Amino acid sequence: MRAVVLGGGGLTGRCTVRDLATGGVFDQVVVADLDRALAEAAAKAAGPKASATSLDVRDRAAVVALLKGADVVVNAVQYTFNLAVMEAALEARVPYLDFGGLFHMTRRQLALDAAFRTAGRIAIPGLGQVPGVSNVLAMEATGDLDHVESIVIRDGWRDLTVGGPEISFTWSPSTFLDEMILPAMVFENGGYREQPPMSGAEEFDFAPPVGRTRVYRTLHSEPATLPDSLKAKGLRHCEWKEGGPGIEVLRTMSLLGLGSEEALPVGGARVSPREFTLALLKRGKLLGAPEGITVNDWEVCDLEISGTKDGRPVVRHALARFPPRPDWHLTATEYAVGVAGAIGAELIVRGEIRATGVVPPERCVPPGPFRAALAARGIVTTITPPEPPLPAART
Repeated sequence: MRAVVLGGGGLTGRCTVRDLATGGVFDQVVVADLDRALAEAAAKAAGPKASATSLDVRDRAAVVALLKGADVVVNAVQYTFNLAVMEAALEARVPYLDFGGLFHMTRRQLALDAAFRTAGRIAIPGLGQVPGVSNVLAMEATGDLDHVESIVIRDGWRDLTVGGPEISFTWSPSTFLDEMILPAMVFENGGYREQPPMSGAEEFDFAPPVGRTRVYRTLHSEPATLPDSLKAKGLRHCEWKEGGPGIEVLRTMSLLGLGSEEALPVGGARVSPREFTLALLKRGKLLGAPEGITVNDWEVCDLEISGTKDGRPVVRHALARFPPRPDWHLTATEYAVGVAGAIGAELIVRGEIRATGVVPPERCVPPGPFRAALAARGIVTTITPPEPPLPAART
């Protein structure tokens, strides 16, 4: 079995590489990245099954050539390239998954459904942490309800790391800046409404160790697919909120224009504020956890679901608690996104995900095996009121 991880040298991709290379399902894991040095570092950390190569995903022919003959491709590159990578996977006839398309890209990806069905292959947009784990939990938690009125997805984080930097990025800073700049999309009464980014602020009590955290509406992928997936249940409201240390800093950065991609004249040259910001973050080594510290940050996603069961009102909470992986030097976000994608890749090649077409995770990922595999990796998911124990993870 051969897996290819595009962007495998990045913050989350390197975790996918390591999980796949040590999981016993794949014989080969190809780490492809624009930065050859990052790809080589990820392959070295993952062990002898991993090999590194340099790749520019804008080179369609090169991507197709690399993917041909692979059993699955995990796309961990910047979400703006998702559609191009999907089309290359389709040409190579390789099953595909990614970590999310920030709503609008996800909607564009769904348009390739007929082409993937004709090819007899699957593409899963948004099978990471959030989206991904959140989508699967939403579908399972609503399975026995007669009617689903509302799903509000809240995500909070807390950093307990001793001696860590005041600010660092555990996820693509470009994506974070887009979340701060672009209007949030809220599903309301059968249609989508734009809301200002960072609007709808509220204090929410997350499970320990995150605790009380201020969360805000931002653009995210779950509302792009859940309303259609739960249309038969009558879903009328769906939105996403997030918050934690550093989010106000991101908002300030976006208000200052540091997320803009429009080049400005500076000292006789033209400079993109976003490229300049990313260069500063790289120079300051603010991408991922710094070397020499023990990572101890946590993230909790809480889905509040309102509906009816047997004609009676019910409110449920589906929860995922994401720990760090200090022995791999991975933050909670890096670890959760990476392993969720790795689990998805394993389920595809084992034949436990049997769908074809472009299918969001809530419609194709079997919740029992998926959640059991998460639990085996230290990621606990619960649905309250209490549910029966999960089946044991497959080995």
